Amino acid sequence: MLNQLSLRDFAVVSRANVAFGPGMTVLSGETGAGKSLIVDALLWLTGARADAGIVRHGAERAELSAEFSLEADEPGLSWLRENELDDGATCTLRRVIRADGGSRAWINGRPATLAQLSELGGLLVEIHGQHEHQALLERGHQLGLLDAFGRNQALCTDIAALARRWVNLDRELAALDAAGDADERLTYLQHQYSELERESLDPSDIEDLLHAHRRQSSAASLLAGYDAALLSLSSDEGLSPVRSLRQIGLDLSRQRDSEPRLATVLELIESASIQLDEAAGAVERLRDELDLDPSRLQELENRLGRLHELARKHRVSMPALAARRDAIAEELELLRGAGERRHRSVQDRDEVGSGWREIAAQLSQCRCTAAQTLANAVCGLMAELGMAGGVFEVQLLTHEEAKPNAFGAERCEFLVSANPGQPPRPLRKIASGGELARISLAIEVALLGLDSVPTMVFDEVDAGIGGAVAEVVGQKLRTLGAERQVFCVTHLPQVAAQGHRHYKVSKAIEGQQTHSVVVELDDKARIEELARMLGGVEIAKETRANAKQMLAKAQAL
Repeated sequence: MLNQLSLRDFAVVSRANVAFGPGMTVLSGETGAGKSLIVDALLWLTGARADAGIVRHGAERAELSAEFSLEADEPGLSWLRENELDDGATCTLRRVIRADGGSRAWINGRPATLAQLSELGGLLVEIHGQHEHQALLERGHQLGLLDAFGRNQALCTDIAALARRWVNLDRELAALDAAGDADERLTYLQHQYSELERESLDPSDIEDLLHAHRRQSSAASLLAGYDAALLSLSSDEGLSPVRSLRQIGLDLSRQRDSEPRLATVLELIESASIQLDEAAGAVERLRDELDLDPSRLQELENRLGRLHELARKHRVSMPALAARRDAIAEELELLRGAGERRHRSVQDRDEVGSGWREIAAQLSQCRCTAAQTLANAVCGLMAELGMAGGVFEVQLLTHEEAKPNAFGAERCEFLVSANPGQPPRPLRKIASGGELARISLAIEVALLGLDSVPTMVFDEVDAGIGGAVAEVVGQKLRTLGAERQVFCVTHLPQVAAQGHRHYKVSKAIEGQQTHSVVVELDDKARIEELARMLGGVEIAKETRANAKQMLAKAQAL
């Protein structure tokens, strides 16, 4: 429900802040006073394309904002949550339109696109009387209304779930078919896997192999180096480092009594001697372990050659061959079950399609019954609203495509003939705004309480009518207002009297500027406004009495 509307520098409105309530709200005023500006503001706030012409002359920009309160089960609140724009049970729409034509929009204080504003606006407000902004003109919305009227929600939920399941299965089958011949692919991958599986591909094993190859290919030079080192470190011939250190230690030990501090030097010489002995032992062990084996070197080179070839073939480094082998193994596992999965998916898709067609047939039957009932109800209401002899039909057309979809086996089109003798035409092609508004009113009354949009706006719904028909129009709007928040822009007192609350839009001139002012009327002011609408500029006592009686009668209903 719309709680508050704020306007600044919007057309002839310099500043306005209007609070609204539930029920039927009437907007009236002299011709040209700007009573349709409230409707226009809601259009801009719900996604109409920016137009610099709405910016008040001399201002840099127009600013509009609206605050809505939302019930827990309203689609608008669900949309906000899905788009992570929710802020409790309220929703604030704001839009700024600059004089150069640019605009920006916000939803609950967060920047929003025009598409988001339009999508959310369609769930919050429905405007009747302007062709380009009516959800009622859209075939998808018409089908939704028909299903709501026929209480088909359970069948619609089931058929949508089956359609989604069918689409998922069809995509799975398409993916399997796109993979090509599974047997051919399986043979190819099996050969690749066998080649990789024969080798030890663990990265640590490959590192050991590389190290062993480097050591074996350098075995001759390593042996020469080991022998030279041992000869230098511990040979019995000549003066080796170990023998030299021992001799130095022996010579210095004789002087220890004369210089006690030599004890530290002797300990260091002893430690160095021990470490050299250990180094010589380690070199000797390495020499003994080294086997100069040409056949072993050839074996290592063959293994490395195979790994280099596999790495080149699979376009990866040697350490990455293990990961490539594992990936091929996973694909092989999938391919081995591909045939079975495809067969199972085909069966599942056929079963889902059969279930969809069964539910669709039930839904089609329910829609046919609801279509006739709704057509009869709207035809009766059209006669009450001054379109006697008019015809309303609900046309159901079967989809040409056989694939299951989320909406059932048919689409819907509302057909209308407002005048006797004329063939029914699609509602979206009705030329007269007044007729369209009244037909929309008839449909909404027939669907009382079933349309999920909480706020409905009827702009000039009473165009071209008067007298008793105008009173009936007002009564129907008031009835609709008991279930939804209803706004009605009107110039007829018979309609205005039916409102639960009444706002008057008037012009005021200050200096060289013209301003529109929106004021809520109390009972006394309402009588004066109704009298003006009844009698014009000169208001007689009898006119006021008639207005008072009209208001009392309407409010007593």
